[in-house]
Amino acid sequence: MYSINVEAHPPERTFKLVDQNNPSIFCIHSTNYKQALSFIPPEVPTSQNFDNLLKRFEGISFSAESDVRLNTESDVQNSSGANETARYEYGVPIQTADGFLRLPAPLVSSQCSDANPAGFLVNQAVKCSRMINMGNCSTIQALSMLFYTNSSILAVPKSSQMVNITVQTITIQSLNGTRTLLKSSSVLLLPMSLDGQMCINVVLEVSYSITYTDAGEIIHAAVYFVLGTINNAMLPLQQSFKISFTQVKTKPVPLSGNPGYGIGLPLRAGFKPPGSGIIQSSNIYDQLTILQSSSNQDCLAVEGVRTPVLFGYNTISGCKLRITANTDCQLLASIILNVLKGQHFPEYVASFGNSQAQDVLDWVPITYVQSSEQGLCQIPVSFEIEVKWTKYGSLVNPQAKIMNVSAMVITAALAQSNFGSERTIQIASSVTFVDVSTPAEPGYKAKPTIDAKLPFDFFFPFI
Repeated sequence: MYSINVEAHPPERTFKLVDQNNPSIFCIHSTNYKQALSFIPPEVPTSQNFDNLLKRFEGISFSAESDVRLNTESDVQNSSGANETARYEYGVPIQTADGFLRLPAPLVSSQCSDANPAGFLVNQAVKCSRMINMGNCSTIQALSMLFYTNSSILAVPKSSQMVNITVQTITIQSLNGTRTLLKSSSVLLLPMSLDGQMCINVVLEVSYSITYTDAGEIIHAAVYFVLGTINNAMLPLQQSFKISFTQVKTKPVPLSGNPGYGIGLPLRAGFKPPGSGIIQSSNIYDQLTILQSSSNQDCLAVEGVRTPVLFGYNTISGCKLRITANTDCQLLASIILNVLKGQHFPEYVASFGNSQAQDVLDWVPITYVQSSEQGLCQIPVSFEIEVKWTKYGSLVNPQAKIMNVSAMVITAALAQSNFGSERTIQIASSVTFVDVSTPAEPGYKAKPTIDAKLPFDFFFPFI
């Protein structure tokens, strides 16, 4: 251990050899993993590297991350004491009684491939499409709930202990896009064809939630379904599949980048009660959201239907509201504001995609700007959210950091005499992302200076 003896004149460095058991010092002796030294951006296919990427990922199936290993049998056999210390490791496909847990994903094209395995601890969210025939939709396994729940997950690889997949919620989506949550999740709804022109109870979204222990054992598996009605105008059918992993006795909080925000990932938001840290929901629909447009454009019908704000995506949505002469102005303003903001509009937004809830300084408060128009009846007609962000960190690979979030409610004065018998007003909501980064300038070290000191009698006897 090296230290400075400040009592000596002049101060000197001292060295002593100390033998400590379990010291609170972590040292890296050598680093042989070069990718850990910086944040490596994903490799985007180009005309130059396409052939190399094709060789790496060609085959029957592959996962969204290259860390998913398909050679689980050789891994288990080569590991010492595999039968006694069997466990799931990162990237290993999750085994089931009849194979592995399927997470359909697009391969070369956008078509779904059902041979894609779900890797342990690999969070994924993919979308793919299917070309189906309305007349035989009831015979397509990938459109049925049973395809995703009729097999049990092995608690650990090559184990006899099974974990059943529990259906948590079932949401029904109509043709116009409205969703209804069923009160019971124990019902089995199978796809059915109606006159060959329409199919009901078709699987549109599947979300797996896997709970595991620190020993690499799966103890619980849940699935959330969105079933819908489709017709020929909705073909090819687009399906969404997600899987997330949560360690037991921990609260899942999804990240949106590490550390900076990733394009297309939801903004992380939450609330701050007095004397507490940030409280954040794990549900993206309980964070920063905006009004979601629908085909019927009815504000009262889309109340509560929200879509998450995605980083880097400028979004605009709206609806129409019919008002009559006997409409109460204050009640109307409250209804419109609730439609625009939602029931739980957050107070803070995370500066980085991995900001922790206990680090309050890493969260940006949402500032409100109120329009200054005056009138007898002020009706909110627009809700505008502006997100200012900057590029932070290394010039080679900067990370996106949110600097400021402002929300403006724009109102319009509607005189009671101008209502007439019936009138339709347009309600709008928008999100704008503004890059406020200053131009990057490379920095250089200052040139060394020569600290030359001459003896006091250097010019003797001239001076």
